[in-house]
This record gives sequence, structure tokens and C-alpha cells, in this order.
Amino acid sequence: MLEPVFPILTSDGWRLGIQAVFLAFALDLLFGDPKFLYARISHPIVWIGGLISALEARLRPGRFAGHGPTLQIILGAALVAITVGVSAGAGGVIAWLCAMSEHGWIITGIVGSIFIAGRGLHDHVADVGRGLSRSLDDGRSAVSHIVGRDPAGLDEAGVSRAALESLAENFSDGVVAPLFWFLLGGLPGLLAYKAINTLDSMIGH
Repeated sequence: MLEPVFPILTSDGWRLGIQAVFLAFALDLLFGDPKFLYARISHPIVWIGGLISALEARLRPGRFAGHGPTLQIILGAALVAITVGVSAGAGGVIAWLCAMSEHGWIITGIVGSIFIAGRGLHDHVADVGRGLSRSLDDGRSAVSHIVGRDPAGLDEAGVSRAALESLAENFSDGVVAPLFWFLLGGLPGLLAYKAINTLDSMIGH
């Protein structure tokens, strides 16, 4: 019963899963995020972030002051479990619907490409290079979009280094890990990973 959701459980599913992963990676490299679409609807990661914010508002510590750390741990675990569960469940529903089609792996690959950030990373780092080719200030402005620290004191080498460091860090989070979990767990695994990654970005620091 789980084969349509987790194709990796069957020998033929392995092949289709690999095809979907390669398709997702290729689509992301070729097209990246369709800005015309996300100008009209939010990116699914924004939906996950909205769920986290809503749950955090309901479960924030101030609402339960005086109840001790044990309750806070339980509430935190509930926030994580609900976020990951809803995300993985949504991935499972999509995977199940895709499995009804003879070419469902193509739809799976298209959906999966939404959650891979290879093209976006390339474009952001390329913007830094183009900025530096014009002026140091333009390079600093471009790198400020991909690093957390203030680049005002960076020289040209520092800007380049900051861009490459950001590329290395985000390549793992935005490309390698999503592809790994997509292959291992299908769309449920991919969305569960993205939910955990978003939780880490929003409340893990």
C-alpha cells in the first residue's frame, strides 16, 4: 500500500525515483524558480513558514509562563511534529496522486524541482561576480543578499570569499540534502526535510 507514496520500496520504483530526481535537478538548473508564478502565489516554503509562525504564536512560551521547562519541551516537540507531519503528509498526498498517472514520475520531478535551489544559488553568486566587475560597492550589495553578516568592511577578496562560503553552505542545504531525501523518501521525505530545514532557519538559531 505504501509503494505509490514511497516508490523506493519496489525495484521499478527505484528506477522511476532516480528518473524523477534527475528530472527535478535538471529542471531547477534550466529554469530555477518561476518568478512569474511566485509573483502571484507564494512559494511552498513560505507556506511552511506560515504554518511554523502560526504554531509558534499558539505555543510560544509567554502563553504558558510558570508551567516549567517540561511543558515547553513538549510544546516545542509538538510544533516540530505537526510541521514535519503536515509537510510530509502533503508530500504523500501529491505522490499518491502522481502514482495514478502512467507518467507520474514526470509530475513528481516537476514538483520536486520546486524545492531544489541550485539555479538560485548560481544566480546569486553570479550576481556577486557581476557586481564586483562594476565596483566594490556593487559587489558588497550583491553579497549582502546571501550572507548574514554586514559586508561593509569587506574588500574584494573578502566579498568573493563570503560568496563562496555561502555557496558551499547553501549547496548542502539547498541541493545535496534535498536530492538525497527526495531519492530516499520521495516527495514525503523531501518535504519533511524542507520543513526541518525551515524550522532550523526560523526557530533553531
